[in-house]
Amino acid sequence: MKLTEKLALAALHRVDPETAHGLSIKALTSGLTPTPGPVTSPRLKTTLAGIELPNPVGLAAGFDKNAEALLPLSRAGFGFIEVGAATPRPQPGNPKPRLFRLTEDGAAINRFGFNNEGMEVIGKRLSQRPRDAVIGLNLGANKDSEDRAADFARVLAHCGAHLDFATVNVSSPNTEKLRDLQGKAALSALLAGVIQTRDGLPRRVPVFLKIAPDLDRAGIEDIAAVALESGIDAVIATNTTLSREGLKSAHRDEAGGLSGAPLFDRSTRVLAQLSELLQDQVPLIGVGGISNAEQAYAKICAGASAVQFYTAMVFGGLSLASDIARGLDALLARDGFDNVAQAVGTKRKDWL
Repeated sequence: MKLTEKLALAALHRVDPETAHGLSIKALTSGLTPTPGPVTSPRLKTTLAGIELPNPVGLAAGFDKNAEALLPLSRAGFGFIEVGAATPRPQPGNPKPRLFRLTEDGAAINRFGFNNEGMEVIGKRLSQRPRDAVIGLNLGANKDSEDRAADFARVLAHCGAHLDFATVNVSSPNTEKLRDLQGKAALSALLAGVIQTRDGLPRRVPVFLKIAPDLDRAGIEDIAAVALESGIDAVIATNTTLSREGLKSAHRDEAGGLSGAPLFDRSTRVLAQLSELLQDQVPLIGVGGISNAEQAYAKICAGASAVQFYTAMVFGGLSLASDIARGLDALLARDGFDNVAQAVGTKRKDWL
């Protein structure tokens, strides 16, 4: 990390977390944040659900909720970007404060509640996206919707023409009863509606499913069964957790989803279990607790074809994207892999 980035992070940590997040988006859109451009190599290039990626290191949803910084983020070293979550109608989300830094734990707790400007505004920005980047949208449901399952399909129908992939997000803990949609019957019906909508788009958009890390073994088995039966293209494992095990920060008891370092082991175990159940029939994207190349590599060896991160940037800055991608390239070379796909799942058993 360069000195200027260290100073910028120190300044951001002097203000409340949500204000700091807004300032970071403004810095990106104003061109104040240096971006290294694409990071790639023959080892890092890979294919995920038919999408060609320059590298397998992605930006998780939640950072650029409203698709405001697509161009600078596409030049920051990520192999792919996920924006959102977007809901059919704009909504303010939950009352503030709703974002908390847990510096001692390298973590954050948020209870945003799908705050976003709605699919009309986000869709317009996506229509002007850079075409040389891989960009997806996290689909959400309005809190007061009478048919939340239908909301996901509505957002996809409106924005799908501008996407490289779309993610069904039924795993946020911050919208009441949303996680109930992870049940086998409800999830199968929801995905059927989304897939039907996808099949009516001008071109095929891969559909991903993002799951929670708090599922028991039976829940993970149900997710695997639905993934195989529904025709989805990938599973993202995982979203934030409700667990507070081992936390030290004064904010540890705040309500919301926990992300960052404490999530790494929990999310990687879920990832490995899914990898074992799916047996390479549905690719996985590993998310949760990644802050360096070694952790990204561990997710890949546990069964992920690609990875995503977000919270680590709160403490390590935007340069983490290129640092992790280049570090991953070096680790693959060290272990004799010609490409990242060869490493997927090679140490899955270590997490079972």
